Amino acid sequence: MKVEVDFWQVLPVALALVLVIEGLLPFISPQRWRQMVAAVAQLEDRLIRNVGLGSMLLGLALLYWVQ
Repeated sequence: MKVEVDFWQVLPVALALVLVIEGLLPFISPQRWRQMVAAVAQLEDRLIRNVGLGSMLLGLALLYWVQ
């Protein structure tokens, strides 16, 4: 059975989940989060871009797998 899903209904839910997940670490451990942000600030742009690319590709793979 195929279920039709409206993109504009799912997008706000997905964004809300991202915000909840992103807010977990600063809420649970603000000191650890501050240390992590400081460490990331010291990384080279190339490495940060590669991590971002890897994250996007993993997200796309998960979306493909779920669908």
